[in-house]
Amino acid sequence: MTTPQLHSEIAAAAARLKAGGTVAFPTETVYGLGADISNPTAVRRIFEIKKRPSDHPLIVHMAGSSCLPHWARHVPEQAWRLAEHFWPGPLTLILPRSPCVPENVTGGQDTVGLRVPDHPVALALLGALGPERALAAPSANRFGRISPTTAAHVREELGEAVDMILDGGPCRVGLESTIVGFEGETAIILRPGGIPLAALAEVLNGKVVVAEGAKRTTRVPGSLSSHYAPLTPLGLVSQESIGHQFGSLVLKGLRVALIGWSDQHFPPDIGKNEKVVYFSMPAEPEGYGRQLYAALRQLDQQGFDFLLVETPPDETGWMAIRDRLQRASCISDFKFQIDENDSVRGARNAANETTSG
Repeated sequence: MTTPQLHSEIAAAAARLKAGGTVAFPTETVYGLGADISNPTAVRRIFEIKKRPSDHPLIVHMAGSSCLPHWARHVPEQAWRLAEHFWPGPLTLILPRSPCVPENVTGGQDTVGLRVPDHPVALALLGALGPERALAAPSANRFGRISPTTAAHVREELGEAVDMILDGGPCRVGLESTIVGFEGETAIILRPGGIPLAALAEVLNGKVVVAEGAKRTTRVPGSLSSHYAPLTPLGLVSQESIGHQFGSLVLKGLRVALIGWSDQHFPPDIGKNEKVVYFSMPAEPEGYGRQLYAALRQLDQQGFDFLLVETPPDETGWMAIRDRLQRASCISDFKFQIDENDSVRGARNAANETTSG
């Protein structure tokens, strides 16, 4: 698509949004499903398309950090420092909402998630909407399922339910934004994402902590125990046990996809079994995160009975990837205990029940 054509598409998308429509658009993280924040009917349509619970808040996408005072009632110094350093970028700030933010966007909470996406198409779309408008935009997929990182993913999953899809190519980060809230002078990571802990700590002189699930008082996107899940049962398996778990499944005649980032813990003859596919992921977190959702979608469409995923390293740089895989798995540190009389369909359904949103 040429640049004039793309500009024309963006202008058409902005007109759709101003008229109360929904538009899927690219960001650096994942594709979003956007609606004009000021249009309650359009915002409600997002929840209907995604089959998303009404109390699950949406992230508001703005054109720039100068818009912060319009959408937030109070912006602490730490928030300004992070915004100036990381926006545009994969960072969402949780702040007290201004009267301009409707409750149906925030799930009834008095806080709102705000961010400025780092993608030329998203920024051009927000610019075309004007300074007094913003987009309420969760990921453009069914609630609880794998987030889309290409326009094709959106079409496959949502089809004609969306009024328009802007194609901006594959997302370069591939994982959702880091969500940060504030308590006094301390920033709290409520969801790990595209901005790592070390980068936040460097800007805030170390005043950053990771929220413990049981102590969270603010609901944020992607924080449910089951999320980002494929339809195929997914098991997160340690390096030490993956060979044993793989072998027990193959002996039962099941088709298995193995997703790993290292080779030393996998059976040497893995490629010789027609019921098994080994999908090799990058051994560094940036590349792994960029490919993760696309890999899960690809394998989810191939009729495997199980997806076995090698547990990523327990290091801060891998925090977001570990978070997504733990929420996507039907059982953490998977233990396959399928009786010989259990059907494959029965095992598949039992695992899928745990991932419904």
